[in-house]
Amino acid sequence: MEYRRLGASGPVVSRVAFGNSLTAGNQLDDRAASACVRAALDAGITTFDTADAYAEGRAEEHLGRALAGVDRDAVVICTKVGRGGGPGPGALSRTRIAESLDASLRRLGTGHIDLYQAHLYDDSTPLEETMGAFADAVAAGKVRHVGVSEWAADEIERAAELARELGIELVSNQPQYSMLWRVVEAEVVPACAPLGIGQMVWSPLAGGVLTGKYRPGREAPAGSRAVAAQGGEVSIQRYRFLSDEVLSAVGRVAALAEETGLTMPQLALAWVLQNAAVATAVIGASAPEQIGRNLAAADAVLGPELLARIDAALGPVVVTDPGLTLSRMLRAKAAATPSPAIL
Repeated sequence: MEYRRLGASGPVVSRVAFGNSLTAGNQLDDRAASACVRAALDAGITTFDTADAYAEGRAEEHLGRALAGVDRDAVVICTKVGRGGGPGPGALSRTRIAESLDASLRRLGTGHIDLYQAHLYDDSTPLEETMGAFADAVAAGKVRHVGVSEWAADEIERAAELARELGIELVSNQPQYSMLWRVVEAEVVPACAPLGIGQMVWSPLAGGVLTGKYRPGREAPAGSRAVAAQGGEVSIQRYRFLSDEVLSAVGRVAALAEETGLTMPQLALAWVLQNAAVATAVIGASAPEQIGRNLAAADAVLGPELLARIDAALGPVVVTDPGLTLSRMLRAKAAATPSPAIL
């Protein structure tokens, strides 16, 4: 396993991180979730990603129990705040951040969080308030580093400026990124680079589509994420990854993977890691053996000819529109929704 600093001043992270957004508390029981964490640790993974919203807090609880007894200084625990929360103060308001942070610390069973990220942009809260709450959390010793997740380039730039005025640094952005989904390449990554913000990407396997298990014209395998009650809509279906056009293109890339001696998941992960802007890629697992198999990609080197052939195989199914960064999509959706009549 290789390790790299996240951003210019963030924590040192393993090149592959372990995330439990769709597994612990949803698909896996405590025993199975803990086995996956142990397999990750045995493979040299030191970085673990979760969020207060995952499985309504159960994912943090699972991770906390799984890491109990592990040398705290040997792992980087990352969690997020600001997705949902119901009526009341904004999701990234000072009140919500303070309450959620204390709850996350309790569920994770730790005295501090190594990386605390703002989960989606909050239009209802002044950015000054959000960054001020983050600065307070750092000053209190509850958080070591701060970042954002799925923010647009202009939002990141404003947040980084405010953070520095408050004496802290924004060190990370956590976007979706894969050989199919490249919306951060045009604006977000170029905006982050001069600010010293590193990319901690999620869904490098495009929700499992880049494993090659989904085939055009065939039903999704039983038990797969595409048909699971939890997570399928978010990770795959809203991006139309299961269209025959996309699956046919993935089949062409699978043939290239076979030529290289890599599995399709290994090639997909190696493709993400070859991007110098990516400090770490977050993977999940529903079984411990998946982790070991996929980590062979961490050392794979993809030459320019192979990368060009991958691009040619995927052709027009690659998504590059920066307007599809999640915060911008949500903003556009909100603007298009008529406001309720005021009576």
